Amino acid sequence: MADAQQAAHWDAIWADAGASLDRHGNAVLPSVLHAGQCEQLAALYARDDRFRSRIVMARHNFGRGEYKYFAYPLPPLLERLRHALYRRLAPIANRWNRQMGLEVQYPAELDAFLARCHAAGQTRPTPLMLRYGAGDYNCLHQDLYGDHVFPLQVAILLSAPGEDFTGGEFVMTETASRGQHADVVALGQGDAVVFAVNQRPDMVGRTRTRASVPRVAMRHGVSVVRSGTRHTLGLIFHDAREASASAGEAA
Repeated sequence: MADAQQAAHWDAIWADAGASLDRHGNAVLPSVLHAGQCEQLAALYARDDRFRSRIVMARHNFGRGEYKYFAYPLPPLLERLRHALYRRLAPIANRWNRQMGLEVQYPAELDAFLARCHAAGQTRPTPLMLRYGAGDYNCLHQDLYGDHVFPLQVAILLSAPGEDFTGGEFVMTETASRGQHADVVALGQGDAVVFAVNQRPDMVGRTRTRASVPRVAMRHGVSVVRSGTRHTLGLIFHDAREASASAGEAA
């Protein structure tokens, strides 16, 4: 695909993603990574030198399975992805905050936002890789880590469903004034899901008498893996404060 065609292709995908995020709080980006890249990244899980810490979920009542937080410097592919995705997501995050009547706005580039995090003591990298085996799952949660929170994050499925594992669906719940709702998001190997970290504007509940729209509370998790092994890459855009693992650090 020529460069111009490829740019137009991704512009269309992002337009659809923005509409899906507004409606559901999540959106799928197809084939962000190819199979070879997925396999290369999943293989990093065995290399402790690339990570700053390992979390066993059962020890913290996060579910079952484990994950590792990458250390800085990030692998080059992750570094490029984190910056490129942030650049696309910052305008959506800013629009959401304006709609919800929140004053916080995010700079156009990730480095400027990370400087804001680091100045507030949030200096630990949050990109991570998760590994689930048969019987493992991830409880519904939010990834907050500190006072500075970027309201969108990304998970990329590195394993092939139906081949490497069964079960293990990505699940989101939302709580609004009109009730609760659950959404199961189907992903293929290399697909990314973009989703709300903790809240999004509720355009359905909007009224003309309000200066801002109501908010929908969001949580995400992973259903039980029935067989095999499932690896996922998580890209969170705010860094974490210096603290031990807590209920806000599952992903």
